[in-house]
Parts: sequence; C-alpha cells; structure tokens
Amino acid sequence: MAHRNARTTVYARRLIVQRWLGGWPAARIAEQLGISRATVHKWIRRYRAEGWDGLADRSSRPHHSPTRTCAEVEDRVLALRATARRGPVFLARELGLVASTVGRILRRRHVLPLRALDPVTGIAVRRRHSGRRYEHPRTGDLVHVDVKKLGRVPDGGGWRLHGRSEQVRGRKVHGRALGYDFLHVAVDDHSRLAYVEALPDERDPTSAGFLRRAVAWFAHHGVTVQRVLTDNARVYRVGRGWAQACIELGIRRRFTRPHCPWTNGKAERFNRTLQDEFAYARPWLSNTDRLAALDSWVHAYNTRRAHSAIGGHPPITRLANHAESTT
Repeated sequence: MAHRNARTTVYARRLIVQRWLGGWPAARIAEQLGISRATVHKWIRRYRAEGWDGLADRSSRPHHSPTRTCAEVEDRVLALRATARRGPVFLARELGLVASTVGRILRRRHVLPLRALDPVTGIAVRRRHSGRRYEHPRTGDLVHVDVKKLGRVPDGGGWRLHGRSEQVRGRKVHGRALGYDFLHVAVDDHSRLAYVEALPDERDPTSAGFLRRAVAWFAHHGVTVQRVLTDNARVYRVGRGWAQACIELGIRRRFTRPHCPWTNGKAERFNRTLQDEFAYARPWLSNTDRLAALDSWVHAYNTRRAHSAIGGHPPITRLANHAESTT
C-alpha cells in the first residue's frame, strides 16, 4: 500500500533511479512516468545520499510545529478529561479552546474514547461498538422511549457523601432499601430534545400516562410524534394501556432488536448523560432535593448544553432550524 500523500510509489522511485543509472536523461524519465523533472532529481539526490533505503516512504509530519499547542495546555486538557470524563466539545468550552484542537490533543496523547471507559470508575472496558449510525431527517419522525431506574437518596445524604462505612442517624448509609425512582425518558431522534418525568413505577398505566404527557409536551414545542421506539419490555409489547395510548395518538410502535439495547442508542446515551451529569454528578442531601433539580437540569440540557452529535449546539437549536426550513 502506497503512502497516502506520495505522488510516486516505491516501485516508481526505483524505476527512476534504474533508468538514470542506465543513462536516461531526467527529462525523458519525467516524460515517461508523467512526473516533473524536479521530482526525478529529488529521488536521484535521495539515492545518492542514502542509497536504495532512501527511496522508502517517510512520514509527512513536519520536522517543526511552531503552532502546536503548548505542553501546559495539553496537560490541562488531560487533567480535565480525567476528572470530568467528557468529550472535546465540553472540554473546549471549559478551557476556552476549539473542539477540534482538543480532539487532536486527545488523539496525540492516545487517550481512549469515552465509549471504551467505565462511566463511574474511568477504567478501560470492552464495549460493543458499531459504525452504523442513523438519524431521521425531521423532528418527530421517531421518539426513543426508555426508563432509567435510580436508587433513592436517604435523608442526610447517601454513601457518596458519607462513605460506605459511615452511619447517618444510627443506620448504615450503604445498603438501605429505599426503593427506586423510575425516570421515564423520551428523546426525539432528530433534534435530541428530551422530556423526562420521575414516576413511582414503570407499569402499564403509568407508562401510558407518560406517553400522553410527552406527546403533548413535544406538540407544545411544535413537534408531532409519528413513531415511538422502545425496548421489548412487557409493558411496551402487550400492555393494553400503552397500546391504546399509541392508537389514540396516532403513533406507530417500533421495537429494538431482542438483546440489542444499543439499537435504542439515543435513549441509552441520554440515560448515561443523565446519570453522569445529573444523578451522580454531586452528592445529594435528600431524594427530594435531587428530584426538585431534575426539571432545571433537563431544561439546561435542551437549551444550553452543547451536544457533540449535533455540531456542539443544544437540541433546541434544531427545532429553530427545522421551523425555518419548513417556512
């Protein structure tokens, strides 16, 4: 395989030298090979200086890079990446850099991508990855729905605040059976606009009620939901309330491939973001405090947070762009 930036292959360079050694003039060699005389003389000089080994491919990297980001800035990027575990768009905004520059720094320092790291510990793990990606062209064409279970926070804070072995009010923090909050999530495929509700369970009537409120919320933002994509949970497959809600709303149902949760990737990725940047981003003093902050975090996600999958813009901007394209 030839060097991707080379105008001639190693074979052609050898041919240049062989013909020159055979007495051919440089002008004739250049004419026969369709190259310039300067190129012919370059490889002859390289052969004279280094022999046949001098005709091998070399890196096209420059000997000096005066505009390369200084080591101090690169160290700051790596330090923030290690603590925040966020992508180039977030790091660039925090450090006042350009996202492409941050991306080059991470690649140059051989930093593993976020998908290859455990979201909690940051340890490298093996993850299933596919290069196949899709995005529906219009808002509302497909909405991803999922449920994220979060363990409730005890009054006074949990083990993330006090440690696993500490006691609060005479009881161990870790291992208390407080139950779960069920965060029902709906994410628009095109815009990544998200709607979230914290509900007491994930049963059929609860899920159907969430769908109706989610569709009404999207309609308030000018989005008409056409299809909904869910996993193969029983409530979505055979739940009568869920099916009736879809019929009344005129929504077609779609399901992920069995045992392939990544086919509902946008909802799964949003759940991870919700977990890393909201649920476990700080130690909460009570479950009430965390639930009270949910709506404001979702609003910031939709209107201010830079989204790497849509060019570093918040999801709300795609609604504006869609409205302009349809007028």
